[in-house]
Amino acid sequence: MNRKSSHDRPAGSGYSPSSTMKHPRTTVLATAGLALAAALLTTTLVRASEGPTEVQGPVIFPAEIQALPVEQAILTPPPFVPPPITRRHSARVVVNLEVREVNLPIADGAEYTFWTYGGTVPGSFIRIRTGDVVEFHLNNHPSSKLPHNIDLHAVTGPGGGAASTFTAPGHSSKFTFRALNPGLYVYHCATAPVPMHIGNGMYGLILVEPPEGLPKVDKEYYVMQGDFYTSGRYGEPGLQTFDMVKSIDERPTYVLFNGAVGSLVGDKAITASVGETVRLYFGVGGPNLTSSFHLIGEIFDKVYYEGGMKWQDHVQTTLVPSGGSTMVEFKVDVPGTYVLVDHSLSRAFNKGALGMLKVTGPEDRVIYSGKEVDAVYLGAQSEAGSESARREAEIKAKIAAELKSNPTIAGLTKEAQFERGKQVYMGLCFACHLPDGKGLPAVFPPLAQSDYMLADRERAIRTVLKGMTGPVTVNGATYNSAMPPQGDQLNDQQVADVLTYVFNAWGNQGDAFKAEDVKAIRNERH
Repeated sequence: MNRKSSHDRPAGSGYSPSSTMKHPRTTVLATAGLALAAALLTTTLVRASEGPTEVQGPVIFPAEIQALPVEQAILTPPPFVPPPITRRHSARVVVNLEVREVNLPIADGAEYTFWTYGGTVPGSFIRIRTGDVVEFHLNNHPSSKLPHNIDLHAVTGPGGGAASTFTAPGHSSKFTFRALNPGLYVYHCATAPVPMHIGNGMYGLILVEPPEGLPKVDKEYYVMQGDFYTSGRYGEPGLQTFDMVKSIDERPTYVLFNGAVGSLVGDKAITASVGETVRLYFGVGGPNLTSSFHLIGEIFDKVYYEGGMKWQDHVQTTLVPSGGSTMVEFKVDVPGTYVLVDHSLSRAFNKGALGMLKVTGPEDRVIYSGKEVDAVYLGAQSEAGSESARREAEIKAKIAAELKSNPTIAGLTKEAQFERGKQVYMGLCFACHLPDGKGLPAVFPPLAQSDYMLADRERAIRTVLKGMTGPVTVNGATYNSAMPPQGDQLNDQQVADVLTYVFNAWGNQGDAFKAEDVKAIRNERH
């Protein structure tokens, strides 16, 4: 995901100690991480970053290296990729990569304190060529709370560079390496505790092109998957912090493409035109999970498995380990929306590992005669969900303005609940009850104008929390199906929000639900 405010493609930039950032100086996360890092630092540096850590002084290059042309590496934020390398000779390439600790959205209404390379998750994409001699500068912004380093899997040497780049806040480290092996490689932080640094977003990809370059394609994009362990539940609003126990137990709250729910959907989707060939550079930062990477509606023409230069033809799903990568290529033949997922599908539809490729152009009804159904299929991450999130943001801005002049904001508060609840509904409820609330005849009862639902608010709360089985009569028709309990997936506020939505959508009218009423029923003992 492009975590910045625009889709510009900035070049790599030098370190500027005078630059500033706007985020809190202290957080619970930083305090806990600092203490833990201090306790484990010495041990982990020996284990994970073996080799010299003292300053060795500048490298004295032989004449043939000194004679190489010098160029500044172009670094790009996800989902963008630097342009292909057209030169057919080695160069001395200067890479400037800055570490920043920043608060960014992880889901609608929720923020997380990410530790980043270049201000994005994943970090900036780096592109070099086999044989290049790379002068690598790691710059840790003065506003950072902790030291960081970098382990590049493309580096041949102790710790992949980690031993040479342990960098305190407000400092810069430099080391040099030669790119000996072509391939697509993960880089990540290797500072103690390593899973915490990676789990906070400190990973990215570096491509080492073969001497002859890669085959020409029309579009290239950069996507990485990571697992995130937050103190709150999925979708819980507010600033979230890292949960070490969940990380150790490998129970992620979120599994994400490019660092956020919805990072590659709606107007953030990647794009192509019919007839174009697309290459995806895909990696898994971890720290723990493996990905079953799949593109719904397409077959990968080539998969460069494990990020190497050998490929397999005609692959449906490819397995990518934590700390590993792949390159996939395919030609798009028909227009529509294609969905990127981890095919461990609970991660896609319940934890966030989902993106879109939108293809435009003429139809070929011989290849495919169907129609696009992304709004229904994708739920909260469809266009309807994105519009609801945008509407909620507008309403929050209205509330903030109204608070300054008028304390009576009950109407706006209910409206904000309605929009939040719509996002929950489009994520969990629409498949059975449909986006228009009309349900499926003889299978799932309607919520629109439902006499059964509207008659008893407490029963509605209890049904969402604890489920229901057996026959019910709704608007004169009998339905005998099962409503699964949602209490484990939704917190009290989310239940109140979704019920506020269904009690006020499709012509229904009702008061807003309160989280404390949901809590009381959740805690019932009978």
